[in-house]
Amino acid sequence: MLQKLTINNYALIDNLEIGFGKGLNILTGETGAGKSIILGALSLILGQRAESRYFFNQQKKCVIEGLFKIDGFHLKSFFEDNDLDYEAETVLRREISADGKSRAFVNDTPVNLTALKQLGEKLIDIHSQHATLEINDPEFQLLVVDAVAKHDELLNNYQSKYKAYRKSVTRLNELIAESEKAKTDLDYFQFQFDELEKAALHPDEQESLEKELYALNNAEEIKRNLFGAYYLMQEGEASALIQLKEAGLQLGNLEKFDTQIEELHQRLSSTIIELKDIAAEIEIIEQRTQTNEARVDEVNIRLSLIYNLQKKHRVNTNVELLAIQDDLSDKIQKVLFSDEAVEQLQKQLTADRTELEKLAAQLTANRIKAIPAIEKQVLATLAEMGMSNSALKIEHAPLPSKGGVSESTNSPTLDKTGADQIKFLFSANKGHALAEMSKVASGGELSRLMLSIKSLIAQYTALPTIIFDEIDTGVSGEVANKVGQIMEHLADNLQVITITHLPQIASKGQNHYFVYKDDSAATTYTRIKQLDQPERVLEIAKMLSGDKPGESALQNARELLSL
Repeated sequence: MLQKLTINNYALIDNLEIGFGKGLNILTGETGAGKSIILGALSLILGQRAESRYFFNQQKKCVIEGLFKIDGFHLKSFFEDNDLDYEAETVLRREISADGKSRAFVNDTPVNLTALKQLGEKLIDIHSQHATLEINDPEFQLLVVDAVAKHDELLNNYQSKYKAYRKSVTRLNELIAESEKAKTDLDYFQFQFDELEKAALHPDEQESLEKELYALNNAEEIKRNLFGAYYLMQEGEASALIQLKEAGLQLGNLEKFDTQIEELHQRLSSTIIELKDIAAEIEIIEQRTQTNEARVDEVNIRLSLIYNLQKKHRVNTNVELLAIQDDLSDKIQKVLFSDEAVEQLQKQLTADRTELEKLAAQLTANRIKAIPAIEKQVLATLAEMGMSNSALKIEHAPLPSKGGVSESTNSPTLDKTGADQIKFLFSANKGHALAEMSKVASGGELSRLMLSIKSLIAQYTALPTIIFDEIDTGVSGEVANKVGQIMEHLADNLQVITITHLPQIASKGQNHYFVYKDDSAATTYTRIKQLDQPERVLEIAKMLSGDKPGESALQNARELLSL
């Protein structure tokens, strides 16, 4: 519900604030007073494009702000999807600078015009006698049938499953494409894998081989130095061990004189034992070290293989080569099992498709059942508004194959709403053929038809605020009174704002606002005021007889207001 509209610097409006109430809100005023300007400003916070030439003061920016009460309209998911803060009382704001640059906000969070328009469409429905696009929109016509069918839970369940089904179809197509491409690459993958597998690589092998090759290439120098070290320690006449043993004997003779010397003797004895072990190990390594040209060739061949593989795959280590080998193995396995994955997903899709078709069949049955009630109630309401010769036929047919999701020629075509297409055919006059509504009805007739449809669906679902912009053009007398009564009943279920020139309709409102031009100063401004009871009587009397209504007009106005 629109609770408050604030307009700054738009056309003839410098600063205007309007507080709207529940039920039926009436806007009246002379032609050109600015009623349509108010709607133009409102359209800006509903996402319409802005033109700076409409601004009142070219030195200031235009700011339009609307406060909406939105709880009960199931809009939390919209706010979540658009990363917006949900508030039960939500503010939509539009700021437009003189150079035409525009900024839009929802609860002070910047949004683009697309998001603003999408939210605006969920909050306000503006309808004029010239706005005939919606009534001819197949989606709107289907929405009418679904509202009367009262199967929201079923439809939401279907749409959720359909969305998941479409994702699975997309995934299947991707799997098939991946499988076909992978099959063409399979021989190449297999060749590379076999080459790496045959190489039997080990993670640390390269470093180990490089060290071994270095040792083999320097075997003579290693052997010579090892022998020299062993000779100095063990074999020579003045070897280190012989001299250390002699030192030990000297210290042994002195142990009885000093405990510290005894400790040093023990430490020297331990050192001699350790040096004997070192000399023994040096001897073993020296004897083991041999010049081995055959082994050098083997290591060079192995390292050459490793280097070539690394160069081929553009890596520097065996660890990276082994990772490539694992990846190739995975790719080969995916190719080998891709047909199985495709087959499994196809089976799942077949089962999902069957479930969707059952849900779609339930939707179809509900829609077919609802159609006669819609035709009957809309025609009854039209008859009340002076269109008793009208005819309405709602055609139902299965969706054509083009543009839907169909698994076979025997399956129904499905889309996001089910398996049905709906078409409203209308005639406003007796004896005339039924046709699309825009082709056989005038603007006034379409407006009354839309009013009939909206009053019907308002009984079944929560609609946004509806604004009727002079849709009463072309009606008068008792018909005008009936139109007012229908608007009054419509306002029992939602907020209705209507701009009218008919006193019969103006008298039905719970809240009455008068739009006028204020030219008391040097500049003309558009103003608006909410009328109290005496002011309403005078305004409706003026609508009946002119600017200077007599007592009879005033009395007639009181009667219309049931005073």
